[in-house]
Amino acid sequence: MACQSWGRIDFGALRRPSLLTLRRIGRLLPLLFALPFGFGLVEAGQNAVPIQPSEPGIVTGPSLKDAEHLYRTGRLDEAIGEYTQAALAYAGLTRVYLQKKDPAHAYAAAAKAMELEPDSADAKTAQGEAYFRQGKIGEAEAMFVSVINSGANNPRAYWGLARTSGAISYYAREKRLIDKAHALDPADPDITRDWIATLPMAEQTKELKNYLAQTTNDDADTRKQQKQALDLMEHHPPQPCKMTGSVESSETDLRMMLQSSNELTGYGLDVKVNGVMSHLLLDTGADGILITKRAADKAGVKKLIDIDLPGIGDKSPSRGYIGHADKVQIGMMEFRDCEVFVFASGSFSGEGLIGPAIFSDFLVDIDMPQRKFRLSQLPARPGEKPSTPSLGQDPDREPIFYDRYVAPEMKSYTPVYRFDHMLLIPTLLNGAVTKLFLIDSGAFDSTLTPEAAGEVTHVSSNPDVEITGFSGAVKKVYRGDELTLTFGGLRQSNQDINAFDNKSMSDGAGTEISGIIGFPLLLVLDMKIDYRDGLVSFRYDAKRFP
Repeated sequence: MACQSWGRIDFGALRRPSLLTLRRIGRLLPLLFALPFGFGLVEAGQNAVPIQPSEPGIVTGPSLKDAEHLYRTGRLDEAIGEYTQAALAYAGLTRVYLQKKDPAHAYAAAAKAMELEPDSADAKTAQGEAYFRQGKIGEAEAMFVSVINSGANNPRAYWGLARTSGAISYYAREKRLIDKAHALDPADPDITRDWIATLPMAEQTKELKNYLAQTTNDDADTRKQQKQALDLMEHHPPQPCKMTGSVESSETDLRMMLQSSNELTGYGLDVKVNGVMSHLLLDTGADGILITKRAADKAGVKKLIDIDLPGIGDKSPSRGYIGHADKVQIGMMEFRDCEVFVFASGSFSGEGLIGPAIFSDFLVDIDMPQRKFRLSQLPARPGEKPSTPSLGQDPDREPIFYDRYVAPEMKSYTPVYRFDHMLLIPTLLNGAVTKLFLIDSGAFDSTLTPEAAGEVTHVSSNPDVEITGFSGAVKKVYRGDELTLTFGGLRQSNQDINAFDNKSMSDGAGTEISGIIGFPLLLVLDMKIDYRDGLVSFRYDAKRFP
């Protein structure tokens, strides 16, 4: 069960359950990123050019102002018609097409802006936004840094660099940058949405209410989710889901999750909700605890608010709701006052899902060969005060932002990009191109998109395979020929691999997810995850799995 993100709409209360479901190693290699994470940043005003660079030839007349207003108020097609033949216009077109979830036209508009005026801050910023959506996070970071270091006070460059900083777990830097972007342009809805998400809970409620009172560029589904988030904040304030007692580590068995054919589809955990046992699939592609309505009714889970549960497939999202559980027990750990997601339908090997991202206060060890699930203390960050662990975000905590900390004992871990609960790892395809793959222990197999496959191997239709999600079956499935995946110091060869369009997942994350590393590959690995700092370690025992 992999999960597709709702996008960046959480505002601290409404988490993204994102439900995607699917059915059906060799020598160590170093994996280099396009750019090192967190390289030196010089913000405007610190050794920067003291005057704004000139931008010759850019049209600044009423038509561009009108187009910008149309974009910010969600009249995207009209905004396209207003833009003119200039770099600034194509920069505007880039963000309009990205908001319309039309990345191909956005990439073309950004390229045209750079062609017209390659030194323009607006053209570079647009190219950075296009790079980000393409999954080229390092290239995007470099483009935004170049704009800021030029002395241009471009609010979207600060916003773009905030997004890349968050993806690489540099949260303190992300906060500084999003505050700067919002101070420069508080009317930009893209900037405002991300700025709200960094505020304390009481301020989030106030600012989200103000935001929803305005006309913005959000689509209908996003607007609905924002209203649901506000409803939760005002009428059902989120509970901290704090751990009781002082357990510092835990070890529990991984349960084999079988289909009716006795086919192993994944590993799960025994989780007690209000004292009632449920067998939940452990799914690194999922967010939170998600249980069936039958399990929720047995456990006496209190319904709070109805929500949609979107997922892979070509039908409408499934219906569900957020509920409140007095107590959740996992192994030796017990948590009080927790929110769980409840859904009325879905095909599961068990009674729901549990996403290990909720254990971000711990080092998560998913040892599949030994069938063990372990939680232990993370290395203390310099200057960090101890706090009570919780499942997911603790609304009682005042937000404190830290940058990634790599402890000495974790120097060998692989940095990954984190988008909410999703971990995206750069993966080399056939030694030729690097793409971002989702680490997904709930997926039936490793897959990739037809576009990514087409760059490195032959792709053909594969009508004999059915991929089913919460939103129905995927209409078109393809197959890529021989493909070698290299990630996290490991290499794995596939004779063929299923491919399908997962654009909805990429749209939700805001960056291109070109593939999935699924359960059959992860099955032979001991995987340690530091969600706090965006670090992953894979250990493969060649003696046990030759």
